Amino acid sequence: MKYELTEETKVVYGVTLYRIKAKKAFGCVSQGELGGFIEKESNLSMYGNAWVSGNAWVSGNAWVSGNAWVSGNAEVSGDAEVSGNAWVYGNAEVSGNARVSGNARVSGDAEVSGNAWVYGNAWNKSPLFIVGSKHSLTNCKQGYLKIGCKEFTFAYWKEHFKAIGRTEGYTPEEIEEYGAYIDLFCKIGK
Repeated sequence: MKYELTEETKVVYGVTLYRIKAKKAFGCVSQGELGGFIEKESNLSMYGNAWVSGNAWVSGNAWVSGNAWVSGNAEVSGDAEVSGNAWVYGNAEVSGNARVSGNARVSGDAEVSGNAWVYGNAWNKSPLFIVGSKHSLTNCKQGYLKIGCKEFTFAYWKEHFKAIGRTEGYTPEEIEEYGAYIDLFCKIGK
């Protein structure tokens, strides 16, 4: 066995969760290292390098396996599965019958639920979110930028942001501000 349940517990939504402790070194985990919380041993595979760390927790029939990592304050519950090299971290929530696998990353305040699947190289970088002076901006899906409620490719925004800004009632200063944000997204947000 690679880990054990400790006596340290916390109750979430009426369910008792147990902090885990590594019984041996594996992957990036040291022997004796304290991990996050799980409801029962069937929530975390005894094989591979899968791990739950920080204040993250896994409950219900949820399953973390392979080299997957659940950390921060992340929550995985229901019948959800996190597998492969996937990471779920920050304040992210994965629940229901959702699946996160491959090299996918779910982070921030993201929620993946129901029968959703996030897989493959869904994100090789965390999504970027900026609150501008007029609207927020995010690269909500790869290759796309959403400003307010308008969503276009990076290239489209780069070419048309001034005209869109004027149509939306932006001041010249705000158009310049958003032009700088678009440049930043084009540089690092792909």
